[in-house]
Amino acid sequence: MLQKKLYINGQLQSTGEAVSVVNPATEAVVAEVAAGSKADALAALDSAAAAFPMWAATSVQDRAEWMLKLRDAVVANEDHLRDCVHLEMGKPWAATADDYQMLVDSLEYYAGLITEISPEALKDNEGTHAHTLYREPLGVVGAFLAWNFPLLNLAYKIGPAMAAGCPIIIKPSSLTPLSAYAVGELCEGIGLPAGVVSILAGDNKEVGDTISASTIPSMLTLIGSTPVGLHVMRTGATSIKRYSMELGGNAPAIIFPDADLDVAADTICGLKYANSGQICVTPNRVIMHEDIAEALTQKIVERANAVKVGFDKSSDIDMGPVMDKRSWVRIHGLVQDAIENGAQLLAGGNRPDAFTTGHYYAPTVLDKVTPDMRVSQEEIFGPVIGLQTFSDNAEVLERANDTDAGLTAYVFTQDTYLAEDFAQKLRFGEIQINGVKYAIHLPHCGIKQSGVGADCSPIALEEYLAPKRVSRAIGA
Repeated sequence: MLQKKLYINGQLQSTGEAVSVVNPATEAVVAEVAAGSKADALAALDSAAAAFPMWAATSVQDRAEWMLKLRDAVVANEDHLRDCVHLEMGKPWAATADDYQMLVDSLEYYAGLITEISPEALKDNEGTHAHTLYREPLGVVGAFLAWNFPLLNLAYKIGPAMAAGCPIIIKPSSLTPLSAYAVGELCEGIGLPAGVVSILAGDNKEVGDTISASTIPSMLTLIGSTPVGLHVMRTGATSIKRYSMELGGNAPAIIFPDADLDVAADTICGLKYANSGQICVTPNRVIMHEDIAEALTQKIVERANAVKVGFDKSSDIDMGPVMDKRSWVRIHGLVQDAIENGAQLLAGGNRPDAFTTGHYYAPTVLDKVTPDMRVSQEEIFGPVIGLQTFSDNAEVLERANDTDAGLTAYVFTQDTYLAEDFAQKLRFGEIQINGVKYAIHLPHCGIKQSGVGADCSPIALEEYLAPKRVSRAIGA
């Protein structure tokens, strides 16, 4: 069984009770990690505050070198980091590569990007002054991570924060703290200056609210649900802070009659069954034109039935379990509610027959879903595809936009004019046309109740930087 400690003030430490990490595939305890307390959170805040003047004054070249040292340590410990994700999530071994690689990519990308930022001369319309715009480290950052991509979510935050010169306190989910704690071990191993990074899990109120309510952080950043985002903002209102949040989604996928149905089916099923559907950008409402509904439905059901479910590291597995019993019960409740209200079950709908233990939910397809069903209104966050149909373009646009969420939308059509028209009219932060693409250099952002700010790309780095204008009178 693995044992992990907190990483605070440059040291690995354990001052309180342990948290058991349970593998959702086996329901067995796979690790014991130190649980952070309110005192630990306060210590991390003080350590970050003490580190800020030093880290902010460190040259961008030196900060980049530290980031590349950490990158090298991550690469040297790939198997262990991936094992941590594999165990804490029950995630198929092949799928753990995405988490690991994003951490490598983030450290490399932002280490390079920060060295490209330089002071900017501003025009003076009257010619009386010379102006320079600088970008300086914002301050201490508190980061709260969701459990669905333990290393990827950490990567989204640690890269730009370190590059910008902002000490960061990372609170991973208590469900999946193992891989984040392993990163703390690597930070300690390379001798990263104390306070630049702190990593501690623990009770959301005792640890999370202590960080949020403190006046030390200049920024709070979160990957999680919209209700959690609202809570963090409320508890953070003890001082003026910047917020960067990627929150819940309710993504529509609109498939027009001229779409490549294999591409649509592959994309939808790939997103819905990868990570057991526990992805905030996964299509939550699949809305097919009635002319191709029968053909696309058949393709989706065939793919759902072909998904290989399990945990065996040596096998070619497509999908693992959902996170815990609570998730399983919630997902099953949405499926049952849809069926009771007229939806037709075409695949899945319960625990796979082959499994008696583990929180597995079979790849599921529901037909004849309507917009008023809970499965359409709520974020499913599970391996369930709900199929709807449409006949009128104006009506489907209105239906797609009829949600408080605004993270991602998908459009499948060969008509470039139609695709562009819908891309401009859909009220979402990301529009994916005929496929899907995510990378560290591409902004990941939501609007409405799906968040504020951005992860990835130069836009994310700007979140951690404060502009400063210096104006000098000419001739003075």
